[in-house]
Amino acid sequence: MATFRLALIQLRVSSVKSDNLTRACGFIREAAKQGAQIVSLPECFNSPYGTKYFPEYAEKIPGDSTQKLSEVAKECSVYVIGGSIPEEDAGKLYNTCAVFGPDGTLLVKYRKLHLFDIDVPGKITFQESKTLSPGDSFSTFETPYCRVGLGICYDIRFAELAQIYAQRGCQLLVYPGAFNLTTGPAHWELLQRGRAVDNQLYVATASPARDDKASYVAWGHSTVVSPWGEVLAKAGTEEKIVYSDIDLKKLAEIRQQIPIFSQKRSDLYAVEVKKP
Repeated sequence: MATFRLALIQLRVSSVKSDNLTRACGFIREAAKQGAQIVSLPECFNSPYGTKYFPEYAEKIPGDSTQKLSEVAKECSVYVIGGSIPEEDAGKLYNTCAVFGPDGTLLVKYRKLHLFDIDVPGKITFQESKTLSPGDSFSTFETPYCRVGLGICYDIRFAELAQIYAQRGCQLLVYPGAFNLTTGPAHWELLQRGRAVDNQLYVATASPARDDKASYVAWGHSTVVSPWGEVLAKAGTEEKIVYSDIDLKKLAEIRQQIPIFSQKRSDLYAVEVKKP
């Protein structure tokens, strides 16, 4: 199938986990009614974003949140990219994305590789590593449309991850992410367009809606970018569903017209994968 519909749910996240889950599932149902075949939730969709919240809201996978995603994926016969949730496993916490197939099966679990530890004086200081541990593996999953690669938020800054996914045959990369009011206006769209053009693939980001009263204020602006670097769809700051029809024929045409993959100088350089 050369074309499929992608939906990004820019969810307004509250401090009430049960409400976040109920509303997320409602938006997934709405997206499916509008013809979406792959639906993504935002980073930290069931919990406020912050190091003090991660231990309180953390769950096992499978657990209550992921069980509800599994059920709604099966009910609607869609692929559900479960944004991310704080995951507890063997005494450690991770920022984790679980993906479910149209039959409700857990397809992959991706743990954020690059933890968000930054310090921009006078603007923002944040240290995910205070409570979270990094993942250590790549995650892709197959659909009837294309292979999809996963990253979470800060992962998008690392070009090597996207290059590895492109080498592995991905044609769409999805990054649930919550940039902030400092890095959002500066780099959010730029990074997506860079990853898309560098690797000639589609890039999508799913952000929480902006809540100016939250302790961490998300940038919003969930986006879909084409392999040509065009912004195909983009939300504002409010809660909404963003739709984009992903045209894989267009991707193939771009790769044929500008054949960078066959022109790489592998005699001079390479991106090396050190773990499967």
